[in-house]
Amino acid sequence: MAFEIPRIPLAEWCDIALDWATEHFSGVTRALSAVIGTGIETTTDFLVGLPPWLVIILFGLLIWRLTTARIAIFSMLGFAFLWNLELWRATLQSLVLVLVSTLFALAIGIPIGVGAALSKRFWRVVAPALDMMQTMPSFVYLIPAIPFFGLGAVSACFATIVFAMPPTIRLTALGILQTPPELVEAADAFGSSRWQKLFKVQLPLAIPTIMAGINQTIMLALSMVVIAAMIGAGGLGGEVWKAIQRLEAGQGFQAGIAIVVLAVILDRITQYVARHMRRDRQGG
Repeated sequence: MAFEIPRIPLAEWCDIALDWATEHFSGVTRALSAVIGTGIETTTDFLVGLPPWLVIILFGLLIWRLTTARIAIFSMLGFAFLWNLELWRATLQSLVLVLVSTLFALAIGIPIGVGAALSKRFWRVVAPALDMMQTMPSFVYLIPAIPFFGLGAVSACFATIVFAMPPTIRLTALGILQTPPELVEAADAFGSSRWQKLFKVQLPLAIPTIMAGINQTIMLALSMVVIAAMIGAGGLGGEVWKAIQRLEAGQGFQAGIAIVVLAVILDRITQYVARHMRRDRQGG
């Protein structure tokens, strides 16, 4: 009889851990889901309730304020194109989900990145977790989201936060670690405390690198929001999912083009802001 190596019951361990976490924390997460879900739904309904032309103009003015007139005009044309395709509500649903998920990812990721940059011991703990988060297939993040938050936009938001957060953490830590040593030494010579050095020297100089991380986080968030249509997230991903189920190739291709247009708009905005901050830093 051949010698057999005992199988490691990894799947059973994962099921036990998920069951335990669901039993002890699902009440809190479901309450949190109700609050976040109401916020997402209210924001989406408010934007959908406004005339699309007005929303496009408001978006254009905001983008012009943040970037340039050319990018603002390009963005307005892109949104008008999505409106013309009768994908306006789906576009706003995806946009709100991406922005909410990105805000949560930044609120969690930037402090973790700062801690990782300031503590080598903490970085040794964080780095393997980031490697796992970035190599795990995106579909896997949908599995624990459902027991905790149920089907819908909040589960999509949770999965998107986890999936999109690593670039923010890595590039925040990288930006702080790339602070010129002479500036750090000068801050120490002037008697700056650790927090003064962080907030007045290291973080301001790291902002362009952090912005690059934000750009990557937004792109990953958009890709995950599309995949999360499988658990009822809706939006443009929902249009793709419905087209797949109904074998409507044209509708699927149209929704895919809409996703590309939205991704290009968000990418151009964040890239411009990052370049502008980098030029200001070099000029300073």
